[in-house]
Amino acid sequence: MADQNHRCDENDIWTGRTKAPSIPRATYGTAQKMRAAVSHKFGRDHKLGTQPWSEHPTITGKFIGNPSLSVTVSQYMVSLRRRKVRAGEAVMSARAMDEATMKHLWDFAWATPCKEYGPMSRKRKAENPAEWAGFVIHMMLLLLYLVSMICLLRYDEALRITWADITFQDTTTFRPADFHVKLELPFRKMHQYGGIAPFYIYPDEERPWMCLVRMFAVWWVLARERCENLGGFIFQKKIGTDSISVNPTDGMTSDAFLECFRNNLLDIGVDPRPYGTHSFRRGGCQFLYKVCRWDFRDICDWGGWAENFDNPGTIFKYLLSWNDNPREQQEHYMNPNRPRKDPCHTCGRTCHCA
Repeated sequence: MADQNHRCDENDIWTGRTKAPSIPRATYGTAQKMRAAVSHKFGRDHKLGTQPWSEHPTITGKFIGNPSLSVTVSQYMVSLRRRKVRAGEAVMSARAMDEATMKHLWDFAWATPCKEYGPMSRKRKAENPAEWAGFVIHMMLLLLYLVSMICLLRYDEALRITWADITFQDTTTFRPADFHVKLELPFRKMHQYGGIAPFYIYPDEERPWMCLVRMFAVWWVLARERCENLGGFIFQKKIGTDSISVNPTDGMTSDAFLECFRNNLLDIGVDPRPYGTHSFRRGGCQFLYKVCRWDFRDICDWGGWAENFDNPGTIFKYLLSWNDNPREQQEHYMNPNRPRKDPCHTCGRTCHCA
């Protein structure tokens, strides 16, 4: 682990001297990922758990716990972060996706025409960078955005969803409001051995741009037009400008997803640099808390955090970050005459406490 973090440090950890400018440095975020991977290796594969590394209370010279969670490593990570910030590196989370941006993406997708089938030449790509995708690809991306955001999924968890994990369910009432989708994931980072509670998703008639059921139905129709027997991954590899692979095991990669996401933001005039693959998971937490008025504990239950609830600080970071779009202008917080908000779809109130 010391050798890996050596790549992130400005100083040579063996000599204490500053590295030469020609030696590349990794970011603080990379160091965090390295530590998380080592902690998982010690905790799961070597059965050392998640307790901090410390000396045995009764046996002198014997240590127990996870070495990656020792006080020394924790102090080094704090020091590394301080030095990275002092050197000018911006240590921040990916900006959370918000409902307003999702509505812009939704409007743009439905206004996008279908493109011709087939690959696009490099010359045409260079001459027409805005024609990177058509209606079909935009619909698939909208579903990917929404399922990551509403179900609080990591992007790699969303990309691995298959049609076998989806069940369209109806009730005996035959009312559209009772129709729902059941999503059962066989895998999650925090539940690698099963026991994952399913997601029951209902229509959102008031906010169609946030309606996951609607997008599942739309993509099911479009996917059936290209493959009669649906199977394998829901999110297929992008072929050309507006088609998908017919191979059911040929799923979209994380790099392709990130490239499409950035292009999509450029389509609506949004700078993609503050956003990342974690933007939808963070944005989903904020949407459920601020817009849907969910209780904090309900969000933890829905997102799968409530099993141990041993690190509430991590969940708090999903709800608040200086990198997110501000909710209100500074001069309006104490202003009694500030503009009203949109009416609540349930109670009709327009006050900021509604």
